[in-house]
Amino acid sequence: MDWASVLYLGVTGGLLAVFILIVLRTCSKRNRSRLEEPKHRMLDDD
Repeated sequence: MDWASVLYLGVTGGLLAVFILIVLRTCSKRNRSRLEEPKHRMLDDD
């Protein structure tokens, strides 16, 4: 493997790690209610 392949693999792995962190943070029970509150507020009748 040359350096370009190693760099490409590293960048891909880093982006995958960032994606997994975003998904885990969004799906955690603590943040779910806070993140879905605007959706429910928008659907409420005034």
